[in-house]
Amino acid sequence: MNEFEPSAPVNCYEASDAWRTVDRYFTSTLVGEDSALVVARDSGDKTTMPNAEVAANQGAFLELLAQIAGARRVLEFGTLAGYSTIWLARAVGEQGHVITLELEPQNAAVAEANFHVAGVSHRIETIVGPATESAERLIHDGAEPFDFVFIDADKPNNPAYLAAALKLTRSGAVIVIDNVVRNGAVADAASADPRVQGVRAVAKDIAAHPDLDGTAIQTVGEKGWDGLIIARRR
Repeated sequence: MNEFEPSAPVNCYEASDAWRTVDRYFTSTLVGEDSALVVARDSGDKTTMPNAEVAANQGAFLELLAQIAGARRVLEFGTLAGYSTIWLARAVGEQGHVITLELEPQNAAVAEANFHVAGVSHRIETIVGPATESAERLIHDGAEPFDFVFIDADKPNNPAYLAAALKLTRSGAVIVIDNVVRNGAVADAASADPRVQGVRAVAKDIAAHPDLDGTAIQTVGEKGWDGLIIARRR
């Protein structure tokens, strides 16, 4: 038995402690979270939704997915303090470009300061306002197609964000949607939570779309029990 293998079943409180311990182990062993990322993560307290950024190992996962996809253009729905945005900006490289859509000017200001500290501000364009409206402007203006889309904004609007993403991407593009498990509530078809229904609706849309292949991965860790939908355009 290794040091990270549980010797017996544990209750939910003990499990969450174990999840955090495992996250810290893998982050310290595999993930290069430098000082700029730490600053961005800590600055989440200055946003309208503290502690909502992805975990460090999840940020690294997004970076790897974008690199595997060969992404040079990334669209992000939901910026907050820009933690995931920095990971994605590093993934696209010096010639790449990230557009991130943020509703709140307060959050955008925090994020842009973090982009400067991380040395990636020249790769990132922050658009402030309702993301559906910002995306529609990109569509109207004929924006160059994106290779990778990360959807991590208000969950009831997930179907609208997916619909916009499909108009702004081409064959081979990868679309990732965050926070889809919601502590297991996603399995409850009768849930009155609009966030749950937003996830269920977007999952149904992906399943029905002839040009999308998708799956969902449950995650546990310092952010609790949640997960991602990952889809790819054929």
